[in-house]
Amino acid sequence: MFLAKNTTIKKVVTASIISASLLCAGIANAYHTTKLDHAINGEHRSDKNKLRDQYRHPHQTLEFFGFNESMTVVEITPGGGWYTEIIAPALKGTGKLYGAHYPDTGEDNYYSNSRKRLEKKLASNAIFSEVALTNFTPKKANELAPKGTADLVLTFRNLHNWGEEGMAQVFKDAHVALKKGGVLGVVEHQMPESQNYKENKRSGYVPKSLVVKYAKAAGFTLAASSDINANSKDMANHPKGVWTLPPSLALADKDKEKYLAIGESDRMTLKFVK
Repeated sequence: MFLAKNTTIKKVVTASIISASLLCAGIANAYHTTKLDHAINGEHRSDKNKLRDQYRHPHQTLEFFGFNESMTVVEITPGGGWYTEIIAPALKGTGKLYGAHYPDTGEDNYYSNSRKRLEKKLASNAIFSEVALTNFTPKKANELAPKGTADLVLTFRNLHNWGEEGMAQVFKDAHVALKKGGVLGVVEHQMPESQNYKENKRSGYVPKSLVVKYAKAAGFTLAASSDINANSKDMANHPKGVWTLPPSLALADKDKEKYLAIGESDRMTLKFVK
C-alpha cells in the first residue's frame, strides 16, 4: 500500500515538473515569435513594404536561417533597408546588427548616394539606433564584422550584382566574419540549370549550382535549401530580365497584368554553415 501510494505521488510530481517545463518553453518561444512578428508588423514599416511580405516571407525566411533575437547578424548591402526594418528592431537590446554597405567616398555616384540614403533612414527612427554600419566594396576583401563574431550573415538578392568574382569574395568575407558553426543565409533570383549563365548573366538570375560552388570553395557546407521564396510561375525568360517582374515592372504598362499575375521572381533560399 505504501509503495503504491509513494509511486502515485512521484508520478504526480514528475507530471507537474514536465508541465512547468513545457510552459516555460512555450513562454520563451512565444516571446521570440512575438518580438519578430512585432518587428514585421510594426508601424515603422510602410504599407508598400508590408505588401511585399507575400513574396519575401520574412518570418519564414529568417526562421529557416535559424535567426533569434540574441544573435550577432550581418546584412550585406541593406540597400533601402527593407530587411533592416525587420531585423534591427528584432535584435535591439538583445543582439547586434551590422549593415555592411557601400562606403560614402564623397563622389556623386550610386554607391555613395546609396550609403547616404541608408544613413538618413537609420537616423530617422530610434528603432535603428543600435545598427552599426561597416564598409563593403564589391570584388574586394572586406571586414563585414569583427572576425569570428557573427552568428548569421545574410544576403538578399545581391549575388547577380557581383558576378562570379564578387560572389567568391563575398563568401570568403562571410566565412571570416562568422563563428564556427555560424550560418550564411542566401536568397537569390534562381536561374534554371538548363539556361546558360554566361549568356544570360545580365538577366539578374543566378543558377543554384554556381552559388553552391563558390560557397563550398569558401569553406561552407550546404546545410539546407528551401522553397519558401520559390515561384513556379516565373520561367526566368523575360525581355528585361528579372526587372520585368514586380516590383520593378521595367516594361511599365506593357503586359503589366501578365507580369503582375506572375508576381515577384522565383528565388532560391540556401542555408550554408561554417
